[in-house]
Amino acid sequence: MNESPSQRGNVLKLLVVVGAMFCFGFALVPMYNALCQLTNLNGKDSAMLASSSVKEKVDEKRLVKVEFVTTVNGGRVFKFRPDQSSIEVHPGKLYTVNFYAENQMSEAVVGQAVPSVAPWAAAKHLRKTECFCFNQQPFAANEGKHMPVRFMLDPELPADVETVTLSYTFFDVTELARSRGGSAGGQDAKSAVTKPATKT
Repeated sequence: MNESPSQRGNVLKLLVVVGAMFCFGFALVPMYNALCQLTNLNGKDSAMLASSSVKEKVDEKRLVKVEFVTTVNGGRVFKFRPDQSSIEVHPGKLYTVNFYAENQMSEAVVGQAVPSVAPWAAAKHLRKTECFCFNQQPFAANEGKHMPVRFMLDPELPADVETVTLSYTFFDVTELARSRGGSAGGQDAKSAVTKPATKT
């Protein structure tokens, strides 16, 4: 059955929409990072970065529940989860938690985790000395690895905040890494996956 001009027009519109959505998803990570650099947006405030030698000043009288949430963008065949869903912490004390990520595809990929913090008021009171989200993470085919996050909640965290949620969304940024001179395949990938998973 021949398609009418209106049907062909609708198909063309759908293809344009799908293409635009794909391009938007591809550009989302660099757009987000650029916006955060300009605005200190939730989860990416440079104030949360702390020296690895940060001094602890523990508030033993207070406990705050910290929850960990992970998602994988775009339905990629990729496993990503925290080793534990939540912990209770004393503000002013450093804690280390681990996340597990696994590339379940038969080809190398490069991932980037985009963090966020809830409630909004807690973001500026989060200090990280180590996090896999600081860098792009290369994965060989079928490679899995544990990646630590070392963090502290500032003792100045508002008294009414009893639960803080740290969320990480994992994006496939393989093409972005290639466009910047890297590679997700061949010898470059083999050397890339030997890099540390975290940055201090």
